Amino acid sequence: MKATYLATAGIAAAAVVLTGCSGGSDSGGGSEAASCTNTIVNTEAPQVTVWAWYPAFDQVVDQFNNANDDVQICWTNAGQGNDEYTKFSTSIESGSGAPDVIQLESEVLSSFTIRDALVDLTEYGADEVEDQYAAGAWEDASSGDAVYAIPVDGGPMGMLYRQDIFDAAGIEVPTTWEEFEAAARTLKESGSEAVIADFPTNGRAFNQALFAQAGSEPFVYDSANPQEIGIKVNDEGAKKVLDYWDGLVKDGLVATDDAFTADYNTKLVDGSYAVYLAAAWGPGYLQGLSDADPEAIWRAAPLPQWDAANPVQVNWGGSTFAVTEQAGDKELAAKVAMGIFGNEEGMNLGVDAGALFPSYAPVLESDEFATKEYEFFGGQQINQDVFLDAAAGYEGATFSPFQNYAYDQLTEQIYAMVQGEKDSGQALDDLQASLEQYATEQGFTLK
Repeated sequence: MKATYLATAGIAAAAVVLTGCSGGSDSGGGSEAASCTNTIVNTEAPQVTVWAWYPAFDQVVDQFNNANDDVQICWTNAGQGNDEYTKFSTSIESGSGAPDVIQLESEVLSSFTIRDALVDLTEYGADEVEDQYAAGAWEDASSGDAVYAIPVDGGPMGMLYRQDIFDAAGIEVPTTWEEFEAAARTLKESGSEAVIADFPTNGRAFNQALFAQAGSEPFVYDSANPQEIGIKVNDEGAKKVLDYWDGLVKDGLVATDDAFTADYNTKLVDGSYAVYLAAAWGPGYLQGLSDADPEAIWRAAPLPQWDAANPVQVNWGGSTFAVTEQAGDKELAAKVAMGIFGNEEGMNLGVDAGALFPSYAPVLESDEFATKEYEFFGGQQINQDVFLDAAAGYEGATFSPFQNYAYDQLTEQIYAMVQGEKDSGQALDDLQASLEQYATEQGFTLK
């Protein structure tokens, strides 16, 4: 199963159980009446309740409802990421209150399939639209022959960098991690106030993606055998990568600031970091930050490689639409899950208004998307130059059904490493031991 953020059966119950949609006919999930965030265009049509937090999603919902007479979306923003997942977990435990369709990051899917909370969409024709999606994104939403969600957006990785800082220090754009380290040393020796980049101990999926680039495959898991799991978080690839970053940390070449704090956001745009190793949603994230250096010159380049002759592409993030087992009309809910971004008009709204990186092939592979110019990057066609190749090369990744716990433990171990309490190898060996113990305690059989 491909999946990134949740614990399996163990998300704490939230006090609030969100309910369905008022008006129209069946709202699904057997839920009580509540208000939609959006306006229902055809009040005579059956309604499908949706939880989602996508940027500019109101425009996408309106587009769908205006284009469909036989079904209407009743949308609620139930919180982002873990906030929504906790509410969904509560509804699973209580047996009611879940929406018909829910936005889930691909990395958490196995955390809910193991609880029999999601519908296998092959019964409703999902397998017939596989060729309309990026292969890696589809793999992340699937397990064996089952399809548990429809991909929406992805996070193929690249390198966003400050051309002005590089130029001032006489640095060429690095194409390998060896060159990246050399650039970091040159930058430090130049007297620049910037460091080459940040290596956050709480990077979670970011850190795991870096490990994957060196061949790390931390989990073996298949929803067909949900109580069996293979764990190898201390494999050769992970140890190679963490040892590399530990060296940069010890030499003072990178920062170790927690990611996505107010301080981190400021440093992203004020010249504290010369490089932002980012997913394809990173450009939109950068542009949304305040206090940006007005003299900054941002450009995009491919992610550095361990072997330039044999590049490996990795992904950080990505979300999907899944149908919950509580859906009142699963066939109609599946139509919404497949249809809301499964058309060019809806997906283009997501790209243009929400800065999503599409998994839907007709948009992803279009000339318009490839040649889209980004003013923030000086008019650079960053999709064509960087992210399309990264997306095409990504083959998918396997995550555990207790991924949130695994990430919490990874954060603890990397923090101990950067504090000098243990070396990188010991940190990963201790991570391995803690996850094996947890899996056994939760009733899993180790492969």
